[in-house]
Amino acid sequence: MPDASPAPGGATPFDAPWTLPYGLPPFGEIRTEHFLPGFRAAMTAHRAEVDAVIVDPAPPGFANTVEALERSGRMLDRVASVFFNLTASDTTPELDAIEAEVAPLLAAHRDAIVLDPALYDRLRVVWDGEDDPARTTEQRRLLDRYRKDFERAGAGLGAEAQTRLRELNAELSTLMTAFKGRLAADTNGAALHVTDPAELDGLPEDAVAAAAEAARSAGRDGHLITLVLPTGQPALARLRRRDVRERLHRASVERGARGDGNDTRATIVRIAALRAERARLLGFAHHADYVVADETAGDLGAVTTMLTGLVGPATANARAEAAELEALLAADGEAGPLRPWDWAYYADRVRRERYEVDPAAVREHLELSRVVADGVFHAANALYGLTFTRRTDLAGHHPDVEVYEVTDAAGTPVGLFLGDWFARPSKRGGAWMSTFADQSHLLGTRPVTVVNMHIPRPPDGRAALLTADEVETAFHEFGHVLHGLLSDVRYPRLAGTAVPRDFVEFPSQVNEMWALWPDVLRRYARHRRTGEPLPQTLVDRLIAARAYGEGHATTEYLAAALLDLAWHMRTADDPPVAPDDVASFERAALEAHGLDPDLVPPRYRSAYFAHVWSGGGYAAAYWSYIWAEVLDADTAEWFAARGGLDRDSGTAFAREVLSRGGAVDPMAAVERLLGRPPRVEPLLRRRGLATAG
Repeated sequence: MPDASPAPGGATPFDAPWTLPYGLPPFGEIRTEHFLPGFRAAMTAHRAEVDAVIVDPAPPGFANTVEALERSGRMLDRVASVFFNLTASDTTPELDAIEAEVAPLLAAHRDAIVLDPALYDRLRVVWDGEDDPARTTEQRRLLDRYRKDFERAGAGLGAEAQTRLRELNAELSTLMTAFKGRLAADTNGAALHVTDPAELDGLPEDAVAAAAEAARSAGRDGHLITLVLPTGQPALARLRRRDVRERLHRASVERGARGDGNDTRATIVRIAALRAERARLLGFAHHADYVVADETAGDLGAVTTMLTGLVGPATANARAEAAELEALLAADGEAGPLRPWDWAYYADRVRRERYEVDPAAVREHLELSRVVADGVFHAANALYGLTFTRRTDLAGHHPDVEVYEVTDAAGTPVGLFLGDWFARPSKRGGAWMSTFADQSHLLGTRPVTVVNMHIPRPPDGRAALLTADEVETAFHEFGHVLHGLLSDVRYPRLAGTAVPRDFVEFPSQVNEMWALWPDVLRRYARHRRTGEPLPQTLVDRLIAARAYGEGHATTEYLAAALLDLAWHMRTADDPPVAPDDVASFERAALEAHGLDPDLVPPRYRSAYFAHVWSGGGYAAAYWSYIWAEVLDADTAEWFAARGGLDRDSGTAFAREVLSRGGAVDPMAAVERLLGRPPRVEPLLRRRGLATAG
């Protein structure tokens, strides 16, 4: 975390390129007071660089216009990369206050550039020459990206419409920042405080220890069960007391809607209304149409057809699962019906009794350090020839962070990977990948990537043990890291994960398959005390057990995806939803698709749906996970048919997909890899939704 002491002489560490290996930020030199002057100086410098492009007396060309824009804004990138990574992973009240101040300034700065008529006119001259045979495929892709960026930002609108657009963007940036702060505060405040240890009956020993550590860190007695971002809380699977499970579930689903200073409902309804107005200004029916037009899906009809087509099979499977679980509830002498806080507990019992899988026993084999080194890193080495070497001489943004240098099979430097694994009150919930620097041949930069997770910190001296879901999450997020590390493009705008939202999850979801791949699993899944591998019989049962419950998992996901679209298919002419009516709007939206939120709540309810309200790019695009899973499931079968953890297959996947970022058409890249268009059948088989015949 940055020091809060004054910055000397107004200079900041952002003024010049960093000299640490790979351009790693000098975190030890960066203090809170550096950010505001850093942002202001960086925006001024960026504006001057853009103005130099505009007034260049030479005829507009690709090099002196598009490439010049790609080179601009480097100082702003340095400030923003550190600042926004910190506000996500290790924020403070001071950083939050700076974000509230700087967010509308950044929105105005971006608008001033993309809505500059002289710059737009210059770019159009370059676009008119896009058939120049000397241009590479990547240059054509970059030109197309710039055209879309400027036109979707409103560059072609009249002066009056642009003025309103600037107002909308400024207010939206302020509201999204406010949402993030309120949700983080409410998530921390809603953690379940337990003073009677008997209420923790059923929790594994290490989970109880982690809850005690969380309470100690928060200055409280007893135990504190902190909340993860989704509706479902991991502890629900093991807490035996039904009343404690209910309290934990309600703490989760009531976030952002408790009527206090951290209530998010007025904020989200305003965001939805402003997005609808902005979409109309830009010529779209609503925000969902605006978003989907820039995705591989192409049109909203294709998306809604896929989602609604999955609802019937998913809910039928969920109802069958519920009937089985309700019978167990009754056998325990509990009054029905099955409630959402019961589902994980009894599903866990089915897995333990039917499949003889005890998650607590499995966790004893899933130590974080071994999962990372012998699992995640091993798979990346086997597939892509990457080696990860700990650099204790390099510091991350928090003492928890581990820094690794990455080299390829020839020993050539590739970049850095930073692992930030543990939960803390200053870190937002969930798990994500980000970057401090992106690969670019134009700029001569290599990637500096980071993964954040939310693993409860064990007391000092104890090993951090993961759940099977957390292991899968680690592999998932590392799939994004590989997308960044293996990028091999010239232009930063096209590097790494700079691809359509409904494609960006594809490589990360493919990487999940290696978590249970036999050659990988037997390396990392070893007992933390004896070193004995997870027995193959237990592995087989674990794989079978993980297939159980797909009805519930698919239903809760579809509910969130359709809820997201319900908010963002509202038009500017629709009357705004009142904050007090958010819950009824949500229920009506879900029931319209045959979903029962009383049985299976959405993975995220509206008031804490950070994916769509905090500016991360998933607004009207949460459906992209399952759209990408069509590609993932098909590609996973492709890998398996070629022998699985195979270097030739990894090389092909890196060459066609991971290395190309946005420099090629993503769907064409998949077709080149598979040798045919992708198919949906592998996804249906994976999720147990395929029908006979």
